[in-house]
Amino acid sequence: MKSSYRPGRRGRGRVLAAWLAAVPLALAACGQAGTAETSAAGNAPRAGGTLTFGLSTDPISINPRGAGAGNDALYVSRQLVDSLTEQDPATGKLIPWLATKWEASDDARTFTFTLRDGVTFSDGSPLTAQSVKDNFDDIVRAGAKAPSSIIYFTGYKATEVVDKLTVKIEFTTPNAAFLQASSTAALGLLGPSTLARPVEERDVANVVGTGPFTLDHYTKNSEVVLKRRKGYGWAPADREHQGDAYLDSVVFKVIPEAGVRTGALQSGQIAAIGSVPPQNVQVLRSSGYTLVVRPNPGNVFSLTANESRPLLKDVRVRQALAKAINAQEVRDTVLTPDFAVATSILARTTPDWTDLSGALTFDVEAAKKLLDEAGWTPGADGVREKDGEKLSLVTTWLSNFGPNQSALELIQQQLSKIGVKLELQTYTVPELLQVYAKGTFDLAWGNLSRADGDVLRTNYSTAGNNYYRIDDAGLEDALRGQQSTADGAERAGHIQRAQKLIVEKAHSIPVFELTTILALSSKTHGITLGADSRLQQLNDAWVS
Repeated sequence: MKSSYRPGRRGRGRVLAAWLAAVPLALAACGQAGTAETSAAGNAPRAGGTLTFGLSTDPISINPRGAGAGNDALYVSRQLVDSLTEQDPATGKLIPWLATKWEASDDARTFTFTLRDGVTFSDGSPLTAQSVKDNFDDIVRAGAKAPSSIIYFTGYKATEVVDKLTVKIEFTTPNAAFLQASSTAALGLLGPSTLARPVEERDVANVVGTGPFTLDHYTKNSEVVLKRRKGYGWAPADREHQGDAYLDSVVFKVIPEAGVRTGALQSGQIAAIGSVPPQNVQVLRSSGYTLVVRPNPGNVFSLTANESRPLLKDVRVRQALAKAINAQEVRDTVLTPDFAVATSILARTTPDWTDLSGALTFDVEAAKKLLDEAGWTPGADGVREKDGEKLSLVTTWLSNFGPNQSALELIQQQLSKIGVKLELQTYTVPELLQVYAKGTFDLAWGNLSRADGDVLRTNYSTAGNNYYRIDDAGLEDALRGQQSTADGAERAGHIQRAQKLIVEKAHSIPVFELTTILALSSKTHGITLGADSRLQQLNDAWVS
């Protein structure tokens, strides 16, 4: 029996997004769950004006498929491109966008989408089934040059044009997570004038989509300027405003220093900022600024073991590390209550999250006992030893999130109390990828946001990145199982089993959930965060 989504036909077929069942969103203390008010003092939204938004990093690439600088790159590219589906942030379910309906085979190898008629790219060309085929074939040809997108095309066979508005995507192996992927900016559709350009020429220019804004210019390390597109009329149903964007233009200013970015907001130079540092949250909140707050779905911030390293092959050592880390203290010391202590390897806003807080207990004595059993004895300097070797672990991290260093330094202190030494090493993204490829690290600190449990396969499967060299047949079976079925309940079971194995065997040690926090001036309205906790298209945004 096929799985399908057909709006307005209740009781017929199985909803494709059933496995994206609604989860109770974790409302951040004193914040709003991903939305800001859409009007001020009872005034209706007004058209016109420019919104200036402060980014923490240069996007690097505004191509939604490129190797951009994380959220900031997607904040920009999402304004230019639409996707086949939308993941409703209120429910976690897929709803129509450029596609009005879709079907999936039971084995999750074939996906058929029916497109909305009358949609055009900003270069004037129509959206057709051929457009979808050209886009997906372009991603596969680009391969590693499309890192944000190629991860969703494992086992890609072909895209078939059934008719002008019907397209069928086929995989040689099951790929159930492709449905949720169809809602991401990474699979946003690009126009023919963009596809005609080499991939390398799409990083700073030549990005044309069906979105509500068009690219005016991008000056690296300075700004990206977008202009309103006229004639936009196909926003998804979870947006309040369906027509042309209210704003005439959007200016994304690159302001790396958090204090300077906050100061620019306070002085009125800019209207909104992203990446609000925890130390500034309460100041802005008490000063009357609107904070848009939403916990990120996906892999929480955690320490993941490289299990090819001799010191971490022993599960008792990994479990001891997990017992010795006081996640509550980390959150309370370096963050704010807007950030939740991890209750699983997945954040609570991820569909199919399961509460494993009972297995994530802080117990220093239990940690010491595990290390004793594993043969590690305290040395003269307090660092445990075994066969003449110190229990010293090289730990890698990126500086892309301000509190990373403070969190790791506190964890470093906590682990020293059980005789474990952490050596902290920070890298740029290209450098870190080289370190991962070589395997010259013991622990990796980081997170990965995605509103689908398949994020675990990306991180921990031998068929995923496999940077951590995990050899766990049960985990691999669960990760491949969730990818192999379109049945919601069956898929949820695999994802929940994978979480349990990762936590209990301490393949990765969850610490806290990432939370996206934006700050808006009193004149800025209608800015929201999507199901991925990234900036949604600014259809609803306006300035007073």
